[in-house]
Amino acid sequence: MVYSIGQLGRFTHTKVPTVRYYEQIGLIKPLGRSEGGQRRFDQSSVQRLSFIRHARELGFTLDAIRQLLGLADRPSESCEPVDGIVQQQLHEVDQRLARLQTVREELQRMLDQCAGGTAGDCRILEVLADHSLCLTEDHDNPTKTPPAESV
Repeated sequence: MVYSIGQLGRFTHTKVPTVRYYEQIGLIKPLGRSEGGQRRFDQSSVQRLSFIRHARELGFTLDAIRQLLGLADRPSESCEPVDGIVQQQLHEVDQRLARLQTVREELQRMLDQCAGGTAGDCRILEVLADHSLCLTEDHDNPTKTPPAESV
């Protein structure tokens, strides 16, 4: 079966400009073009684009996806490089979770310290205006040593 770019997009829940972009950067390739110049794709394109979308949903970069697709195209090779790519992605997810946990704790602390009242006396607005009042210096890097606690 041969599909147009629109059909490929519908089957994989991918917008046509995104399909074009993936084609432009070499992640997918059409079979060719129709006499009218329309791109044509086959079932392997549907599977490949589904792979790309799923990998993107899991947070993989386009470079990592390119590497994974290259490995998938060589089925007789060791899957050790695949494990390495996924291990790196897992590490990055763990780092993001740690950052989010730090942000969550800071937001909860701000709420806990808020006594209601007026905006002029609002602890939340005070902390947002003065980063030194936060428990963590750098919300993007929770592994940094926090400053001395100030309450």
